[in-house]
Amino acid sequence: MLLALSCLLAGSASGQSARKQLRTANKFFNKENYRAALPYYEEALAADANNAKALYRAGISYLTFDKEKSADYLYRAQQLKPKVDSDIEYWLGRVDHINYRFDRAVEHFQAYQKEIPKRNVERREEVAQLIQHAKNAKRETANPKDVFVRNLGGSVNTAFSEHSPVISSDYNYLLFTSRSEAATGGKEARDGEYFEDIFETTRLGEDEWEKPRIVPGALNSPGHDASIQLFDNDTKLLLYQSINNGDIMVSERQPDGAWGTPRSISEKVNTPDFESDAYITPDGKTLFFSTSHYSENGDLDLYMIQQNNNGNWGTPKSLGKTINTPFDDDSPYLGSEGTLYFASRGHNSMGGYDIFSAKYDSVARRWARPVNLGSPINTPDDDTYYRLAPDGSYAYLSSYRIGGFGEKDIYTINYIRNASLNGQVFTKADSIPIPGVELIFNGLQADKRPISYRDVTRPDSGAYVVQVLSGRKYQVQLSRDNQVIETQEFEVPVVLSDTAAITQNFYIDFVDTTGVLVASGTFAMKPVYFDLDEYVLRPESTQELDSIARIMKANPNINISIEGHTDARATDEYNMTLGQNRADAAYDYLVSQGISPKRLVTVTYGERRPVAPNTSEENMQLNRRTEFKVLPRADDANQATDQTTNQ
Repeated sequence: MLLALSCLLAGSASGQSARKQLRTANKFFNKENYRAALPYYEEALAADANNAKALYRAGISYLTFDKEKSADYLYRAQQLKPKVDSDIEYWLGRVDHINYRFDRAVEHFQAYQKEIPKRNVERREEVAQLIQHAKNAKRETANPKDVFVRNLGGSVNTAFSEHSPVISSDYNYLLFTSRSEAATGGKEARDGEYFEDIFETTRLGEDEWEKPRIVPGALNSPGHDASIQLFDNDTKLLLYQSINNGDIMVSERQPDGAWGTPRSISEKVNTPDFESDAYITPDGKTLFFSTSHYSENGDLDLYMIQQNNNGNWGTPKSLGKTINTPFDDDSPYLGSEGTLYFASRGHNSMGGYDIFSAKYDSVARRWARPVNLGSPINTPDDDTYYRLAPDGSYAYLSSYRIGGFGEKDIYTINYIRNASLNGQVFTKADSIPIPGVELIFNGLQADKRPISYRDVTRPDSGAYVVQVLSGRKYQVQLSRDNQVIETQEFEVPVVLSDTAAITQNFYIDFVDTTGVLVASGTFAMKPVYFDLDEYVLRPESTQELDSIARIMKANPNINISIEGHTDARATDEYNMTLGQNRADAAYDYLVSQGISPKRLVTVTYGERRPVAPNTSEENMQLNRRTEFKVLPRADDANQATDQTTNQ
């Protein structure tokens, strides 16, 4: 009896504790302080893993911090309780959108749209825009650019937001804005992050920075402070301060190296409304800035203002409806070639802020239609503060993309360059250079368009040299006298300089005593790729599988291993199952084409054997694959054993 009473009291206490955690979590959630709410939701879920409401709200809270976990929680909440909340379809659409599941996102948004009362015009317009964003994102990610996006690293980025990178003219001094715990005074804002402060760091190496420190001097105030731009030979700094609802300020470097007290750039620029970001031309006479002052609905628009001959600022002028939209248009930056870069929630955004470019037509005196910089520069989430390095060879960007350190991180953007690939072709048996071998490098651009490069080895040295686009895998076909000797694979690493050179020698089975070329017996079987969380074969995959079926029919003695792989999303257990399903899909197709099941084996590696780091959607696409390996035959193994014994 006492034991039963004790258990009853313990259960009651546990239930009271869980309810207390939920009350605290909901309190923070209702204030949109998701960072503070999450630990309490997790404690409540530890006590009751099937609490649908806690899963739902925790899923929304994770949206910024962990996109995959957010999706997991929201879908579990719906499975447990389909009508867990009237907005569940909206949030499922949001989470599928930022996780690159665009068709599913559209389905959820359309389902939600049917539930919105006709009188709620604003909400209906918002969801219609989200549907268009998902369609835009699907189109852009299907046609990515050859761009290398790299996180600036853990020296600069934290679990909090980092943004607004500003690089000095010598590339060695970086100012940026952080909302981390290291901010001045450690004052926490309403959303659970700390008030923005400006930090500085110095370059130690190409990819290494000193531990950041608060900028000395008078830049940082008790409110929000953000870096914008160094100018006038790095002696002056444009910055944002949250005074007066948000103003653009100027600070000058003092003789001791510290930054002086910021002052308003001009009353013609700063208004009682929100001024967010700016760019000043090198001569200091033209300023582009974003403001909500002239907007009908309070969104940010882009304006420019010029100095008069007497040094005073004139009247602000809108950049016009070609640039400005009914949504936020922010973060202007003018490249040295006259191209305007800016962030916008309008135009053909993939979702949230995207980076756009627009050129100015000096004859027509108007801006050309803005162009979305596309994937992978832009993502379905916010991408802002695009800033070119002084020589324009690369750019900085702030982004909420997958694979970061927590919230918004700072990244570098480099356009992938050509590499000079050189080397020699040798005989495999005795390393003798072979002249007259044709090498054809076949690969794909980021948007899947084929590319091909060719050279022939030199008569005197068996050497070749060819310029190839870096950062991809090539199928290298080696042939002589119009007869293919063999095909090999070679992966060219990412190169960010046009002067980079890579040496790669090829060794082939080759007998020339009778003029007969002997192939090595290898077979070119390319991987097939899959959409996110899918194991349905794409149309191009069946074409490759048809090729594999032809090879196997022409070579009845070969057997193959079919190996399924995934990216790193979801759990290891889930990915092992998904990898097996992908291997099985290829297996079933080959059997349907008349290949005996006895010649095929399947295996799954899940996420355990990536071919690229799971740090971008492009890399994760490479990992979502099924590969084909020719299995050694018993007589091959016996022959290898005999050779070892004879040695």
